[in-house]
Amino acid sequence: MMLWQTTRYRIDLSRPQVMGIVNITPDSFSGASHTDVQAALAHCEQLLKDGADILDLGAESTRPGAVRVPADEELARLLPVLHEAVRLGVPISVDSYKPRVMQAALDLGADIVNDIWALRWRDPGNPLDARAVVAGHPACGVCLMHMHGEPRTMQVQPMEGDVLPAVTRFLSEAAQGLRDLGVAAERIVLDPGIGFGKTVVQNFSLLARQSELSSLGYALLAGWSRKSSLGAVAGLPEGSAVPVGQHERLAPSIAAAVLAAERGAAIVRVHDVKETVQAMKVLLAIK
Repeated sequence: MMLWQTTRYRIDLSRPQVMGIVNITPDSFSGASHTDVQAALAHCEQLLKDGADILDLGAESTRPGAVRVPADEELARLLPVLHEAVRLGVPISVDSYKPRVMQAALDLGADIVNDIWALRWRDPGNPLDARAVVAGHPACGVCLMHMHGEPRTMQVQPMEGDVLPAVTRFLSEAAQGLRDLGVAAERIVLDPGIGFGKTVVQNFSLLARQSELSSLGYALLAGWSRKSSLGAVAGLPEGSAVPVGQHERLAPSIAAAVLAAERGAAIVRVHDVKETVQAMKVLLAIK
């Protein structure tokens, strides 16, 4: 049985875990942001009622073209919500790449660090090292994601050719770097980074060959929810100034989540928790 060791919980990964997204930002690509503390907490509680196993709190948008938010602003958005969310009785993940934010979140009781930079980002104004923050914690979980480039420009010059070897090598080295610092393998989860510097074809090639990433020996997280690649293959219009609505990419998002889980993803990170949980029950019924 595979487990994910986190600060307060050893998460059983024998069935796919549904991680519900809680955006505490004014500019989320999904159009579902909750900058008010009470609104964010109400959303947390709704996701739990809908069946979420884990909550992922993010206070900075990392959509393509996103501009970096100062750490002080990110902390001001995140900490009041996190202070209450850690009392909800489920694992709480914090979606951040800044070492200072990670440290503050872990000090407040967060269970998981979910980092698009795979602990590589360095703040020139602060000596904290993200790998040291995670390695210095006795038990927190961590999700290491592959990203080509950085959010502002990653889709301007995406990767070329077959991306699986590069993604596999990067994630293997990132995980081994943490292992060398004493972090147990069961604390580490890997994310191939769907949509982060990759073309539509490359994203779907990662889904088709996702089981090959499992050979690294770590649990996998899949983050397909409402991604533009789904809209592209589903024939949905793009370039609209209107934020993505709940139902615009709902069906393809659920299909991708089920396919990812069927191909070995232990965690699916989603906006639409209720519908995804229902779909996962159908998948589990045939296993």
